[in-house]
Amino acid sequence: MRLLIVDDSSTMRKIIMRGIRQSGFKVDEFLEAGNGKEALQVLSSNEVDMILTDINMPEMNGLEFLEALRSEEKTKDVPVVMITTEGAENVVKKAQELGVNGFVRKPFTPESLNLTLTKALR
Repeated sequence: MRLLIVDDSSTMRKIIMRGIRQSGFKVDEFLEAGNGKEALQVLSSNEVDMILTDINMPEMNGLEFLEALRSEEKTKDVPVVMITTEGAENVVKKAQELGVNGFVRKPFTPESLNLTLTKALR
């Protein structure tokens, strides 16, 4: 299991990784990116099994990133989970229209991470 974490805060990326490890969800390798643009660069030379992304980021936000992922043959079926404080209905609806596989609200628990990631893989 290779997992890409996309968040503009390196501290938050570390917190997410720690939460996933504590949850018991099996990940062999974590890849990281600071925004959607960086994430697309990472994906150009790496295959991943799942992506966790924030919504609010500079340069390319999570919704723009999701839209770009779904338009590419190579990444259109990769499960994507949004990890965010964003709760605005229009943003959630847009993410669902673009094919997001799940949401984790910050702050999160290891249990909520495990549950959402497991569901997203189905």
